[in-house]
Amino acid sequence: MENIKKEEQKKSEEKEEKMKDMEKNEKTDEIIELKKQIESQKAELEEKDDRYKRIMAEFENYKKRNSKERELMYDSIIAEIISSFLPIIDNMEKAVAAETKDEEYKKGVELMLQQFKDVLASKGVKEIETVGKTFDPELHEAVSSVIDENLGEKEIKEEYRKGYMIGNRVIRHSMVIVAN
Repeated sequence: MENIKKEEQKKSEEKEEKMKDMEKNEKTDEIIELKKQIESQKAELEEKDDRYKRIMAEFENYKKRNSKERELMYDSIIAEIISSFLPIIDNMEKAVAAETKDEEYKKGVELMLQQFKDVLASKGVKEIETVGKTFDPELHEAVSSVIDENLGEKEIKEEYRKGYMIGNRVIRHSMVIVAN
């Protein structure tokens, strides 16, 4: 009987051990399943993080592109408006250069011309430098060529009409006479 009890006890212990092993296996399976879920969620999070970064980069590029377009449009509109005033400025410069007996009248025209030039400067418009500079087809329009030993090659001798730029954009090319 004692043998039977020992065998039953042994069987009972084996059953308990099998149960413990099964519980361990179940817990291991649960842990493995949880690890798979965590890895899956990590991959999904990384994918969303990557998508977020791409969207943010696209948005930054959009803002930069939009800013450049606005700046170009602004310069274009200013250039168009100013180009319509340039003949008036040309005529005012001719009026200042003309001989007159009335000095007060001449001062008035000079003041108006200066006001025009101040407004142009405040909007970023500047005159293109010409006399004594080297001819640049991007900035100047040659209307004549002369031979002058005192001047260098492609040096601008005289200016017929002033040119203007806003930023790097030419509003109107300078009309010049080029030497040699």
